[in-house]
Amino acid sequence: MSGSRTATTPLFLLDLLALLLFAGAGLLSHGLPITLGGLARNVLPVLFVWLLLSPFLRTYRQPTWKNLLLTWAIAFPAGLWLRQMVLGGSFGVGFFVFLGVAMAFGLLFLLLFRGLAKLLKFW
Repeated sequence: MSGSRTATTPLFLLDLLALLLFAGAGLLSHGLPITLGGLARNVLPVLFVWLLLSPFLRTYRQPTWKNLLLTWAIAFPAGLWLRQMVLGGSFGVGFFVFLGVAMAFGLLFLLLFRGLAKLLKFW
């Protein structure tokens, strides 16, 4: 494994943990149990888009707050749109309320874990 890849692995793992905890909190807030299927349903669409974008936005190759925010600003709405399409949901007002809440709380989790990365000198 190259040195730059090794240096970015903790950041990716912390971002993944943030996304998983965000999804778990979302399940619990809706009275649903945390299951592998529930986490997969809620995380995989966002993670898919996140992983597609991150090389182009240099999310891990040149980690900055700007690159993180840009990745979040594109991956979250696109991933949540993809999730809604896969689940066969509608795109009415309820979806856009969900999108706003999910983006806000997703950003909160990501910022908390990136702050932790700064404290631990991973970044």
